[in-house]
Amino acid sequence: MSSPETLRVAVIGSGPAGIYTADALTRQNREHVAVDVLDRLPTPYGLVRYGVAPDHTKIKGVARALRTVLEHPRVRFLGGVEYGRHVGLEDLRGAYHAVVFATGAPTDRRMGVPGEDLPGSVAATDFVNWYCGHPDTEVERFLLDAEEAAVVGAGNVALDVARMLAKSADELRATDVPQPMLDVLAASKVRRINVVARRGPLHAKFTAPELRDIGELANADAVVDPAEVAIDPNGEEMLGAARAARTNLRYLKEWAERSAEGRPREVRFRFWRRPVRLNGAERVQSLTVERTVLDADGRLQGTGETEELPAGMVFRSIGYQGLPLPDLPFDEGGATVPHHEGRVVDAAGERVAGAYVAGWIKRGATGVIGTNKSDAAATVRSLLGDADLLREGGGPREHPDALLERSGAEVNGYEGWLAIDAAEAALADRLGRGDRVKLLGWDEFRRAARG
Repeated sequence: MSSPETLRVAVIGSGPAGIYTADALTRQNREHVAVDVLDRLPTPYGLVRYGVAPDHTKIKGVARALRTVLEHPRVRFLGGVEYGRHVGLEDLRGAYHAVVFATGAPTDRRMGVPGEDLPGSVAATDFVNWYCGHPDTEVERFLLDAEEAAVVGAGNVALDVARMLAKSADELRATDVPQPMLDVLAASKVRRINVVARRGPLHAKFTAPELRDIGELANADAVVDPAEVAIDPNGEEMLGAARAARTNLRYLKEWAERSAEGRPREVRFRFWRRPVRLNGAERVQSLTVERTVLDADGRLQGTGETEELPAGMVFRSIGYQGLPLPDLPFDEGGATVPHHEGRVVDAAGERVAGAYVAGWIKRGATGVIGTNKSDAAATVRSLLGDADLLREGGGPREHPDALLERSGAEVNGYEGWLAIDAAEAALADRLGRGDRVKLLGWDEFRRAARG
């Protein structure tokens, strides 16, 4: 019997969802698959590199596991290739049997309140990209010249932002924050950070370790209003609370009972408040919030009682969302690509030939990094189940390298990434700063990749 034709698969996006997709393809079909992982950036790992706070070294260790996938003999990393600019769906169909889109949820959700577009009002994603050294960002994007800041949100990204604002530059020196950003953080004037949550402490999405880190800050006091955490441990509210929520409440109660120690900065939690307006003329000066309660049906409603919080910067951190992709259907409500078991479908429910999705663009911005592993494996089961159909479609008309050569992309392969990786380690050594200091900007990446 002749062996089947090698199944060529393009994966768009080299974050955890994309790399886990490549991993599942090589595990579930060991001999007859070849995978190209394409990314518009010259560096892999997506949010692991550009979305995880630099002081979370354990989570960043996920990159070591992802690296082994990119070193598989049937997997190639091809950075510097942007879908919709260098290649389109028809181009990819001509060079691959199937395309898996794992582009994530790259933008933030808006609050939808007056004043949201004032200077000083920014997406938390922009700040995260900034301190993580995303090549699209600029050093001057943040000056941190206000003493009061507000972070709107009750998830881990909101805590990351608050913690990065609260830490001293010395505490961040051993991390991989680009040196120019570390210099800005060292000159920061921020003294108080209000973390604003629409609901109460039992509804917050903080994970317990992330919240605990706030209480252990050496440079900032964690401040909680005792009235907002005065919840009966045996009461009805606690009955339906998850274990993580109960742990969070325990931390918050401990902080509410202790006196501030006069540290240079302060992280103050403000529960049961929702933003209704950002105030200011030429830039944000304050945030007006409304007190909230839950009605008899558990729905959030305002009380009409408002409060004005001084804030020269307001960071909105109320969730990520996906963006439409050229030539693919898009569900505006869910900000995802519609699919059936990972197979992309159009508005009529008909399959889009050869197109699949994995990760946040598939299911929305939910779950943790590890959630993408099972999600990707499910999509790959669908794809490999379609293998005969994909091969019967006539197969690729050209080799992927021919497509890339005429695409105009400045491709940065895995060897180029290793050169960038080595340059960042060397920079850390020269600066005496931990294991890695990120290079900053496209030009630095290109120089490093070329050796």
